[in-house]
Amino acid sequence: MRWIVFDFGEVISQRNPALPAMAERLGVSLERFESAYWDRDAYDRGSSDADYWSLIGSSLGMTFDAATVRELTALDNAGWLDEPVAETVALIDDLYSLGVPLALLSNAPVTFARLAEKEPWAKHFQHLVFSGDLGYAKPDAAIWHHVESVLGSSDLVFYDDRGTNVEGALIAGWDARLWTSAAAARVELRAEFGDLGA
Repeated sequence: MRWIVFDFGEVISQRNPALPAMAERLGVSLERFESAYWDRDAYDRGSSDADYWSLIGSSLGMTFDAATVRELTALDNAGWLDEPVAETVALIDDLYSLGVPLALLSNAPVTFARLAEKEPWAKHFQHLVFSGDLGYAKPDAAIWHHVESVLGSSDLVFYDDRGTNVEGALIAGWDARLWTSAAAARVELRAEFGDLGA
């Protein structure tokens, strides 16, 4: 049976709903905060929480002490994890019940990864791969090779909400598909994996 590999951000998770609270905590507009917040490439490749928030602080003309870094990191992680998309979690549950092998491939920092591993939905995944643990990230060619070595297979379906990641996976020879919704994925997968319900 083919593997199904899911991205996390805006697939299992919502777009981080804690962004307004973090902007308010720092006393800046949401637009200004987001312009700094999304510069996460180094963070996703393994840089520390302190380095990431220092980068944000630099962009905003601020400095953060260790306690503030811990507070902001906790707010950030809670935003991504506290309310996963119910329809996606239900799809994962149904695939798991059918015995479909599942893996996660997420561009995500190390602190987040250790928390995500403890989430209820994570128990359905045979492998959880986080870029922060590797030092490289989607769409780097190395990450596709790494996942294939972990799974022992390249026979998989990969869902990601970012076109650049889908394109990178396609170049690597994966059956990569742009994530639009759990409902759309359920329709696509039903023909191959059987009764997935409504």
